[in-house]
Amino acid sequence: MPGASEQTRRVKILNANWTPGSEGGDGRFEVMIVTDDDQRHTVPASPASMSALVALAGADTVLAWDPEGPALIVANIVGQMPWTARPGT
Repeated sequence: MPGASEQTRRVKILNANWTPGSEGGDGRFEVMIVTDDDQRHTVPASPASMSALVALAGADTVLAWDPEGPALIVANIVGQMPWTARPGT
């Protein structure tokens, strides 16, 4: 993928855990990313960033994880690049 490291892999599972904040605070999230090579990565996420992540994950996008950045790459927001084609399409 252009601009990504050689360790970048497609995301196949995306889960999150939420820990409540004290006295009604927003709490905190931890995101688990499992890539297509079955590697697991965890990263913290704010409630605001979780809202955006859930929206992007539910859209018709392709997610890739670059552990070297670290960076979550969201592809196909508009249009499609050849390297983001889903298998069988």
